[in-house]
Amino acid sequence: MNAPQIFLAVILQFIHRYLIWLLVLSYVFAAIMPGFGIWIRNAGIGGAPARHSVSLPILLLAALLFNAGVGIRTPELAGMFRNPFLLLGGLFLNLAVPLAFIFAVSFLTYAWHNQNEVQEILVGLALVASMPIAGASSAWSQICEGSLALSLGLILSSTALSPLVIPFVLHTAGFVTTGDYSEDLHELASGGAASFVGIWVILPALLGMALRYLAGEQCVARAGAYLKLTNYCVLLLLNYSNASLALPDIIAHPDFDFLFIMLLIVLAYCVSGFATGYLLSRAAHGSDPEKFSLIFGLGMSNNGLGLVLASVALADHPLVMLPVISFNLVQNLVASIVARATARKPPLAPPAR
Repeated sequence: MNAPQIFLAVILQFIHRYLIWLLVLSYVFAAIMPGFGIWIRNAGIGGAPARHSVSLPILLLAALLFNAGVGIRTPELAGMFRNPFLLLGGLFLNLAVPLAFIFAVSFLTYAWHNQNEVQEILVGLALVASMPIAGASSAWSQICEGSLALSLGLILSSTALSPLVIPFVLHTAGFVTTGDYSEDLHELASGGAASFVGIWVILPALLGMALRYLAGEQCVARAGAYLKLTNYCVLLLLNYSNASLALPDIIAHPDFDFLFIMLLIVLAYCVSGFATGYLLSRAAHGSDPEKFSLIFGLGMSNNGLGLVLASVALADHPLVMLPVISFNLVQNLVASIVARATARKPPLAPPAR
């Protein structure tokens, strides 16, 4: 390798190892220097305000999903439906368990002293629950020698179903929430959520897959390192930009009881997803590789999409992004703990997908 390639490999290895801490650092910058992040969130094509055009965060999200499509190999798609029972069971529980959790939280927090805080948490959980399975789950699964075919099946199937799942989850959560929060969820579900997903999630992924087919495996392999570096930069920039809207106010006016209950609920929600994948694999007598694919698949959500959707459609309630931001960090921390406890080698942070 020449000097630029060596330098790029060192940079990728560093980010790969310390991705979680870089995410934390992006939240720190968002809290103390939010100006650039707010500009990114509000910028549109040609400098027009985002509400009148396609916003920069949406384009960044599309770039992530386009690169994910480029990374999907055709032979891997052939094994997606090798075990349809586990695939269908995983997709069903990935929808049913989060909704049951949201109903339980709404009941258990009925006596909480500030119902606005409860509504913000419920709306944030609804956004997380409505999102497809995270592409990074396949990377964590591979660390533990999981089934790549099942991981891809869960990711692609949940993404393909998201135009139906997102409105259903948001409408359902709208019946649990109250007031303006409920209206916003119903409006989002009835409005552009499905078309948003189709245009900015599914279409970029399909275009990425088409490019891989047209360019060929060798060409994509040569560009692989640059695609990974782009993914890392976009992922960190999206997290910084979306966190810039909520974190400065939290730091300036901390509400410790809200932060405590929110983090507790988010952690319980995250653990319930990982536990569901484990229990399904046990009930279905799945192999160890299938077990790991289910654990990470059902435990991880595509929160880049959730954050962008929240920043565009729920800007009047910026604190609803806090549970989504927290879940994004918590799910990677829990995934790291699970992988460290089960993998043969100490895990590294997964590549951005």
